[in-house]
Amino acid sequence: MRFGIVILPQDPWPVARRKWLGAEQYGFDHAFTYDHLSWRSLADEPWNATIPTLTAAAAVTERIALGTFVSSPNSRHPVPFAKDVATVDDVSGGRFLLGIGSGGTGFDASVLGQPEYTPRERHARFAEFITDLDLLLRGEEPGSTDGISFTGEWYTAHNARMVHSAASAPARSRVPFLIAANGPRGLGLVSRFGQGWVTTGQDGVEGEEWWTSVRGLTMRLDDVVSGAGRDPATIDRYLSLDSGGTYSLQSMNAFEDAVGRAAELGFTDVISHWPREHGIYAGDESILDTVAATLN
Repeated sequence: MRFGIVILPQDPWPVARRKWLGAEQYGFDHAFTYDHLSWRSLADEPWNATIPTLTAAAAVTERIALGTFVSSPNSRHPVPFAKDVATVDDVSGGRFLLGIGSGGTGFDASVLGQPEYTPRERHARFAEFITDLDLLLRGEEPGSTDGISFTGEWYTAHNARMVHSAASAPARSRVPFLIAANGPRGLGLVSRFGQGWVTTGQDGVEGEEWWTSVRGLTMRLDDVVSGAGRDPATIDRYLSLDSGGTYSLQSMNAFEDAVGRAAELGFTDVISHWPREHGIYAGDESILDTVAATLN
């Protein structure tokens, strides 16, 4: 089992720096931040930009994997975003994990003036977004002097240039995609593009009902991936432990219970949120000292 922590992009950098360094020193395998312009109940609180935050975190850490939890088409275009992702991956020395989803229907979905898309439209946009990112992040064909072009229903690019640096990964490789999906069409994208699968379980349910939903989703993933001719064991499985109505770091017992249940369901990675002083994910940072003893 690998362990991850989400550090929300709310603190001034001197405070945030301590947390990102702390995540590495505690022994977490990966650390993420949300990729939103703002978020739900925290919309009236400070909220910093995602890519600069991750770039700064990459510059002060050495080992821990870093990523988005999760990015979406709600506020991103594939071309500039691919450049952002490739740059953070370069700064981090290849430690970047791209968590990516279709985009929720909250604040980010309308702040840029978008219409209210149907679920079918949101999936079509997501499928095109992830296909374009896959193409861009693999870079130009070796030996090609042409850029990368595509024309779709949602996105267009004319001779976009990625041009891998000598220090970056070889051409035609890319950062790992951790794809957030629960429905069959989204899971189809996991089977095609994903190195990992992310789930928060079924929305709107808690407790045992939530854990039952998580079990059902793992079975659905197996069916979809196997049906696509891929071995489900080749996909890492990430579970957000704080999505079922219980905060995993409220106590050591809560954390160990959640991790144990996730392991029984075959998850390879679990993710908790760094304790906040108040509101959602409120807790005492001292719990991290205790948790760290189980990570090393």
